[in-house]
Parts: sequence; C-alpha cells; structure tokens
Amino acid sequence: MNRFASFTVFAALAFVSTASSVAVAAAEANPIAKPNEGFAAGVTALVLFTIVCAILSVAVWPKIVKGLDERNEKIKGEIAAAEDARKQAKEALNEYEKNLADARAQAQQMLEETKATQNELAAQLKSKAETELNEMREKAKADIESAKKQALDELYSQSVNLATVMAGKILQREVSVNDEQRLMEESLAELKTVNS
Repeated sequence: MNRFASFTVFAALAFVSTASSVAVAAAEANPIAKPNEGFAAGVTALVLFTIVCAILSVAVWPKIVKGLDERNEKIKGEIAAAEDARKQAKEALNEYEKNLADARAQAQQMLEETKATQNELAAQLKSKAETELNEMREKAKADIESAKKQALDELYSQSVNLATVMAGKILQREVSVNDEQRLMEESLAELKTVNS
C-alpha cells in the first residue's frame, strides 16, 4: 500500500504540474480569465485525475505491484542463494585450509621420520663398517701373528739344522736322530727365551 500512496502523490504532482501548465496557457491566450473558466477547468482536471487514478489503480497498478513483488522475491531469492553460496565457499575454504594444514603436518612428520630413518641407517652402516674394519684388523693381526710364528718356526728349524750340521763338523762325528731332536728342542728353548 505504500507503493500505492507513493504513486498517488506522484500522480497528484503530475496533475498539479499539468493543471498549472493549462492555467498558464489559458492566461497567455486570454490575459483576463473569467471566474467560471478556471473553475470548470479545475473540476474537469479533478474528474479526469480521479478517473485516471481509478483506472490505473484497478488495471495498471496491480500489475506493477505484482511485477515489483516478483522482482523483490527474485532479488531476495538471489540474495539468499548468494548467501548460501558464500557460506558454502567459506566452508569449502575452511575445509581446504584444514586439509592443507593436515597435509603440511603429515609432510613435516614424514620428513622427520625420514631424517630419523636416515640417521639410524647411517649409524647402522657406520657401526657395520667399524665392525667389519675391526674384524679385518683382528684377522690381519692373526694372519701376521700366524705368519710370524711360522717364519720363526722355520727360522728355528733352519737354525737347528744349521747348528746340527755345524756341531757335526765340530765333533767330526755324525749326530744321531735322537741327538738332533734333543739339540733342536734345546735350541728352540734358548731362542724362545732370548726373543721373549
């Protein structure tokens, strides 16, 4: 109904403007107007205004109001749809940000786990290398000791043989196998006490 009142005020202003235009035109045509001429024009204008208002309020104004109401409902619907779309977009953005934060946290955790695994693997490899190196050292030492012992045994054996040959020449007699064995054992014992 506010729209109808606004329309009525607008129509009244249009009527006053038209009536004043008619009065000015009549005054210009006949500078001295008769009193009944102005009254008749005014009554005619009022009757025409009433008829126009009645026709507009019955035939035209309901269509205009209906169109405005439909447009208003459409705008309200579009605003509601836009608000729903905004809420959905905001929810989607929040979900995206949450998923992104979760993905970053998982990536950081995976990175830390990878670093820990890498450090553990490096420590294992280092320990294994040190163990193998120590085993190689021990084996090398054992091989050296074995070779040294074998070389000393050969040296002792050759020394005994040489000493036996020399003793045989000195004594100008042949040494028996028992004598040779006894001399070798005695020489070995003496060499071992000297080298110790």
